[in-house]
Amino acid sequence: MDSKALHTASSQLIERICSASTHKEILDLHVEVFGRNGQFNIWSKEIKNISDVSEKKNYGKLLNEIRAELERAFSDAETKLGKETVAKLPLDTSIPGLKPVVGHLHPTTVITRTLNAFFRYLGYSVYEGPEIETNEFNFEKLNLPKDHPARELADTLYISEPEVLLRTHTSSVEARAMTKEELPIRIVVPGKVYRNETTNATNGAMFYQYEGLLVDKGITMADLKGTLNALVRYLYGDDVKTRFRCKYYPQVEPGAGLDIQCTFCQGKGCLVCKYRGWIEVLGSGMVHPNELRNCGIDPAEWSGFAFGLGLDRMVMTKYGISDIRKLYSGELVFQE
Repeated sequence: MDSKALHTASSQLIERICSASTHKEILDLHVEVFGRNGQFNIWSKEIKNISDVSEKKNYGKLLNEIRAELERAFSDAETKLGKETVAKLPLDTSIPGLKPVVGHLHPTTVITRTLNAFFRYLGYSVYEGPEIETNEFNFEKLNLPKDHPARELADTLYISEPEVLLRTHTSSVEARAMTKEELPIRIVVPGKVYRNETTNATNGAMFYQYEGLLVDKGITMADLKGTLNALVRYLYGDDVKTRFRCKYYPQVEPGAGLDIQCTFCQGKGCLVCKYRGWIEVLGSGMVHPNELRNCGIDPAEWSGFAFGLGLDRMVMTKYGISDIRKLYSGELVFQE
């Protein structure tokens, strides 16, 4: 087919597209033009029969131009038909407007608000503190001696060594509350913390923690275990399996780690739980008498418990996110 005939045939098709009166008619025409056995494929196959290189090049260029014109004609026809359909609809001013889509909350925000609601029900207040912290509240009042490994440069990001740093845990806010507030105290502290760590699937240099503190008269380890078991079942359901293991933390005595059975492999062992079958979600224990004294509280009269959980890991186990880096990479799809 020569160029003149090709122009004539394409013009006829464009006229038919522009005069289409229904969406079905436009769809049928699209199949007729661009389908497997459509007219455009027939034109394209003729290029192999052209022996002259220059003529073949011009024919190919013309085909591209015609394809663009046909696609534009289909688009214009759909737009025109849509506007005409809307114009024919009766106007009802009583119909509510469409609510714009504004996105959704980040999974960490969702879990934080869920935890806040749970602890508010138990009488706790949500407390905040500075992310740029002093050595006194980040370490000294929390019973971390000067030779403790956590105070080394390998773990802590100092702004002005050794007095000013980025807080390594939300426990610093715990120390501020016990120093400043009247007793008894019931607080939870969500917030960002910072560590000098290499980022991988389960660790980051910046991550979120969720701290809890209760100081009152007659508080025992039974109060701690009951609170934390209720919390985990509130988040994961009554079927979740938990265990407490003895752990050492300078701020508490005795100390305990709370594990949940891995929600990814149901305890069989996988990359997320490092083939242990269990994921540690928080550290806890009874507030150390030295910490109480450092904050001006008499341990003979008052006792309490504290816990701190890795909020990011709880988000990962709750929503099935296997890599912590996805939480802060800007990726909108969290579920693999």
